[in-house]
Amino acid sequence: MCPAAVPATGRGRPALYCSRSCQAKAYRRRKQPPVPAAEQPTAGAPLHRRRQIAEALWRIAAERGLHAASLREVAAEAGVSLRAVQYHFTSKHRLLVDALRMLHAENERIARSRIRFDATDPRALLRAVLDEFLPVDAQRTTALRVFAAYYARSLTDPALAKVFLPDEQPLERLVAQLISAAQTDGRTAPGLDPWREADLLVSGAVGLGNDVLHGRRALEEVRRTLDYHLDKIFAGDPRTRR
Repeated sequence: MCPAAVPATGRGRPALYCSRSCQAKAYRRRKQPPVPAAEQPTAGAPLHRRRQIAEALWRIAAERGLHAASLREVAAEAGVSLRAVQYHFTSKHRLLVDALRMLHAENERIARSRIRFDATDPRALLRAVLDEFLPVDAQRTTALRVFAAYYARSLTDPALAKVFLPDEQPLERLVAQLISAAQTDGRTAPGLDPWREADLLVSGAVGLGNDVLHGRRALEEVRRTLDYHLDKIFAGDPRTRR
């Protein structure tokens, strides 16, 4: 039950526990039901089961918000026992954090397969990156709804906010690097600050994407707004001027 040494006894039966506290912990553990045999992790099974549980959390978050994603609700949605969820994630906070990291990794993997990198057309590349912030299809719509649920939760959960809103701002950094590279090649309007432009583009795309989710704006209208700002950034490049 703990790394402490078991004290030696001079006579009678040898001691099995270092203290009555450890003995009580062992008793409580024996009283808990074991994880069902079908849900015991095997080679390759833990990652599959963790993904299955995380996807259940994503569906609940997208449809009803994170406040509805109790461990019991997630277990029911995933079709596993509550003990299985606790076995793979230990706590609700760990489940929320790990599921968020898995969603980030999944979105990055899909985006890399979807975005065509072309160094000769930085405007088109930046436009494709901004599309990842818009509910263009079912996959991106679900992901954005999940992120919106996480954002609402992060306002009252500082520990979750540290994971959801990293200080290094990776999205803004990526957009700023793309603008800076185009600026070095003389393909942007003069006098731009890549970081300020990146802040405006990312925050604008995210905010406008949320408006599309709410039905306040049409997707094509939002795309025209983003194209308008991209035209201003790349106004110095006749090859990408619209």
